Amino acid sequence: MISGDINKKIRNYFEYLLENSDAEHPMWNQELISYGVPNKWNYIDGCMITAVLALYEMTGEERYFNFAKDFVDAYVQEDGEIRTYDTKEHNLDNINAARNLFVLYEKTGDEKYKKAIGKVRSQLDSMPRTKEGNFWHKQIYPWQVWLDGMYMAQPFYMQYETVFNGMEKCYDSIHMFENVVRIMKDPKTGLYYHGYDESREMYWADPKTGLSRNFWLRAIGWFAMALVDTASVISETLYYEYRFLQKTLQDLVDALIPFQDESGMFWQVVDHPGVPGNYLETSGTALIACAILKGVRLGYLPEKYAEVGIKAFNGIEEKYLTVEEDGKLSLGGICLVAGLGGKTHRDGSLEYYFSEPVVKNEAKGIAPFLLAYTEILRRNHEF
Repeated sequence: MISGDINKKIRNYFEYLLENSDAEHPMWNQELISYGVPNKWNYIDGCMITAVLALYEMTGEERYFNFAKDFVDAYVQEDGEIRTYDTKEHNLDNINAARNLFVLYEKTGDEKYKKAIGKVRSQLDSMPRTKEGNFWHKQIYPWQVWLDGMYMAQPFYMQYETVFNGMEKCYDSIHMFENVVRIMKDPKTGLYYHGYDESREMYWADPKTGLSRNFWLRAIGWFAMALVDTASVISETLYYEYRFLQKTLQDLVDALIPFQDESGMFWQVVDHPGVPGNYLETSGTALIACAILKGVRLGYLPEKYAEVGIKAFNGIEEKYLTVEEDGKLSLGGICLVAGLGGKTHRDGSLEYYFSEPVVKNEAKGIAPFLLAYTEILRRNHEF
């Protein structure tokens, strides 16, 4: 349950973010702010618009829908082209924001959204793949599969195939999940490694397994959300595949529960609680909370799991949703970014994950926190 005071506190924070943001200047995109570059079509804003649309779905308040539509319309042109988006970049991150186009098309019937959906879907036709069949995370990361990319692409892929393509490639999507479970799941803990390099040539990859070294919380959170969101758009006629996603989700949650801190939160590197440099991290905890609560609501997880998700959400609110000196609310404890390889030689070590900046008011933490909030409101029948 959320008390009246906390509920008001979170809604005020949500309103503050929207009042101070638009498509060109989203105050929640701290990467954009820190780099000082013009905004473009990206998954960070996509996550936030998903949260805005979730609140619209619950409340029916048109101003939330209008905000989301205005934001998206700054990029989607009348002919379906998406400003600043290039399919040839072959970056799975760019797929995620297109999930919001399904909602806009369903409500408005405007063909430009359907055309834009088709444009994004075309990227997957030319997306390079591993020999096992998974999309590369990005063209600049050849032969690599990251958990993050499963969230960025698979819910969109499954929804497109189900809605517009007669379920033709649904099995392809499931096959990618099966590969991740087979290759990237640790048999001892049940947790998943952040990345896998099929070529085994990257310095961060184990030369025998191709796996990265550690269990990064947000990557696991992305994967949990990929499972629940993909299950929510697959046809139940695909009985085995539908149940496979649910079982994989429950197995993952069961693996995570022993690592949940007494505060309710999870650690930046999941299986190293209390190690110097490690910290309780907001974005990954929120993703896990949301995945659990949505999974319970949709019947993928037994009701008893809800208390795990609620405890995680409450832990974030108590530790990191604070009032600043200027009286404004702020959500902290958010890892700005983490990855593998690249120009800064991200080696997947503990020291690396502990070294990335921890920031406030960043959408990778805000969006899943607000999505988890809407799930709790649904449970409480607040609207």
